[in-house]
Amino acid sequence: MLLFPMRKIDTSSDPKETSAPQVRQVVVDTESEGQRLDNFLLRLSKGVPKSHLYKAIRDGQVRVNKGRCRADTRLQVGDQVRIPPLRLPDPGARRPVPPASFPVLYEDPHLLVIDKPAGVAVHGGSGVSFGVIEQLRAARPDERLLELAHRLDRETSGVLMIARSRKALLALHEMMRNSQGHKHYLALVVGDWVNDRQHIRLPLLKYLTPSGERRVRVDAQGKAAHTIISLKHRYGGAYSLVDAELRTGRTHQIRVHLAAQGHPIVGDEKYGIESIRTALFAQGLRRMFLHAHRLEIPHPITAEPLRLEAPLPAMCQAFLDSLSQGYVRSAGKP
Repeated sequence: MLLFPMRKIDTSSDPKETSAPQVRQVVVDTESEGQRLDNFLLRLSKGVPKSHLYKAIRDGQVRVNKGRCRADTRLQVGDQVRIPPLRLPDPGARRPVPPASFPVLYEDPHLLVIDKPAGVAVHGGSGVSFGVIEQLRAARPDERLLELAHRLDRETSGVLMIARSRKALLALHEMMRNSQGHKHYLALVVGDWVNDRQHIRLPLLKYLTPSGERRVRVDAQGKAAHTIISLKHRYGGAYSLVDAELRTGRTHQIRVHLAAQGHPIVGDEKYGIESIRTALFAQGLRRMFLHAHRLEIPHPITAEPLRLEAPLPAMCQAFLDSLSQGYVRSAGKP
């Protein structure tokens, strides 16, 4: 392993002039106020694997005001953070994050909103080397701050907000905690959805399968979860297109709530029907049909009402067209 010499944040010296790894003492400024320690370190230690950063925190090598700290410690202006020399993988052991651009739905000095494609994680971790946020940072190296304001599942496409300032990030996180705004998803479900509008209030509990995979189930011991489902279109009793509005933001909430009603999302490999997913894959739908298509929320700085919309992806629209024209064979019932 190689030792990665870190520079102080307020110096412009050439890192090549540093002959030995050094400890950094970084003073938290107003732009980083309220940020979690782990996210603060990730921004200042680009290229260092998350596992190395978390180990340094656990081992007490990272200190805040000379005291031990946790990864979720919230930093305050004037805090002094000790950052030890951090290790990089051996040359060739880790590929650099490839920069990528995504369709921009909205952008200003505080906020960037993109249309995330399906199949791309929003961030690295859990076996994923990198995600949308790492690729955006690679594509925009001069950005002072790019942080996820919320998350979408890897197989879900659509509206994704990224904060470009600390003030905007804190405001957006507060909005998400208080369920402000209206988040609408389009989902194609198996079966004939009957009600024009239905409130689903079922508590959700996260758990791990014997293989270590993260899952969610309806459980009285879980956290309260509320989804509003509105029928958009029926396709011959075999499938239904619905609008799902999140009133809470639990992990896999829409997917589990719909499956619990006996109408799993088409293409969902965790909570759906495998035989249907396989059959429809062969007929052209090669993803989960869940798309974050509209977000209505006040601007985090100006409070101006924002209506952010992402068009239905071409694959999903083509599949709906095929259903309307009777080209898709029914793949069974739940």
